[in-house]
Amino acid sequence: MRAFSDLLDRLSLTSSRNAKLTMVRDYLRQTSDPDRGWALAALTGELNFDAVKPTFIRKAVEARMDAQLFAWSYDYVGDMAEAVSLVWPGKPGANREPVLSEVIEGLRSSSRAEAQGRIEAWLDALPQARERWALLKLVTGGLRVGLSARLAKQAVADLGDVAVAEVEELWHALEAPYEPLFAWLEGRTDKPSSANPARFRPAMLAQALDEAVDFTKLDPDHYAAEWKWDGIRVQLAHEAGVRRLYTRTGDDISRTFPDVLDALAEDGVLDGELLVMRAGQVASFGDLQQRLNRKTVDAKLMAAFPAALRAYDLLQEGAEDTRALPFDLRRVRLEAFVIRQANVRIDISPIQPFSSWPDLAALRTSPPPGDPQIAEGLMLKRRDSTYEAGRPKGPWFKWKRDPFLVDAVLMYAQRGHGKRSSFYSDYTFGVWTEDAAGGRVLTPVGKAYFGFTDEELKRIDKFVRDNTLDRFGPVRSVRAEPQAGLVFEVAFEGLQRSTRHKSGVAMRFPRIHRIRWDKPPGEADELATLEAMLA
Repeated sequence: MRAFSDLLDRLSLTSSRNAKLTMVRDYLRQTSDPDRGWALAALTGELNFDAVKPTFIRKAVEARMDAQLFAWSYDYVGDMAEAVSLVWPGKPGANREPVLSEVIEGLRSSSRAEAQGRIEAWLDALPQARERWALLKLVTGGLRVGLSARLAKQAVADLGDVAVAEVEELWHALEAPYEPLFAWLEGRTDKPSSANPARFRPAMLAQALDEAVDFTKLDPDHYAAEWKWDGIRVQLAHEAGVRRLYTRTGDDISRTFPDVLDALAEDGVLDGELLVMRAGQVASFGDLQQRLNRKTVDAKLMAAFPAALRAYDLLQEGAEDTRALPFDLRRVRLEAFVIRQANVRIDISPIQPFSSWPDLAALRTSPPPGDPQIAEGLMLKRRDSTYEAGRPKGPWFKWKRDPFLVDAVLMYAQRGHGKRSSFYSDYTFGVWTEDAAGGRVLTPVGKAYFGFTDEELKRIDKFVRDNTLDRFGPVRSVRAEPQAGLVFEVAFEGLQRSTRHKSGVAMRFPRIHRIRWDKPPGEADELATLEAMLA
């Protein structure tokens, strides 16, 4: 556990992508099987211990120390695993420190009652707070060390000097602790087979378009344009009677969308956008969220929020891999393939005609009524481009709409996680509206925790501490009056009506665009401004 805890600690305190990549690669190279395989599974989110619940941890620590004292400690630290690791009152006479594989294999074979006892014994045996913290992060499944699953796979690929796409194609054919994968990368055996039905194919991604630079280099005749739909990018596969639905990062979400799985009748693999659609019309992203992140769905939920796939590309047709074909030819075959499915849950993202970049800019700024009003912007795809895993520069571009901006007042703040656990970095903000008596009051409209520098974070944190009105567990309410408070210029991608929010509206991807130290809170925007955006 010591080497693994050191890795997590260093990752949580490092912001550089390349530095994180080096840390993981060195750990995998220096650690033996099966520990490195289990660590990789944890870093990629492939571990799930059903017998362990976060409430176990709290009950265990409150059984050993005063509950109120722990509550104060948790409030101060802001993270359950970190708070427990710092205050854990170990019992003398504990056994030796556990190794990583011992912890994993022990929990995989434990009942709930056994798991709690084992976790307590391991906490007793681990002498350092950092090691206890790593154990708790591992067993609760929330590492939150700023490392994506794809970056971890890139570190694995670097061991054998192969493309990360090769690792991704193998991934769903392998199981932790991935010993055949490491054996191949180290040249000890042949490459494992990826010939499992309905496997994931690494997705091709687009570069953000720089209008000032790219339009001077690109020929509009060489590119096709289509809308960038506001759902989630997915891959739908059907091979040898097996159907799977993956996110663009390879997460299997098949159980959540059985209605979409059944729509693909022929063997093939489609790349597209997962949406909620009613009578052929795209619904808001909020409707899709009702289906996401659920382990199971029932008939009532599927009827209320009918999911569908809007296809972008054809990656395989029957037994033929079509990724090496040019985009224009893949589109022709895609259209014929979707027509043959004859299912309302699969349609095609239409190509948008344009003759020049100014024409396309006008289309992006003023989309026609209907589905395009839901779109996030436009995609540009080079007509002769093959389907290449990753984010190559040149073949595909995304040109998102300019974000909406609104001035909102900071109302509540909460501590962050990891290296931000000592700072108030998660913010709830609101806009002005009229109360029953005709006065002006703030109503919350969104939350954000990024979009500012480290120096700005320190300044905001000081403002929160100096202007706290009340505390609700880890949350502080902040002074927010017309003449006293802090204004954020908030950027967001869109709005939708919501019954879950007091204001009646919900923001899409809100983030802090600018901190308006110069602006009095009384001059922040009104709820009516947001209502007008919905009109």
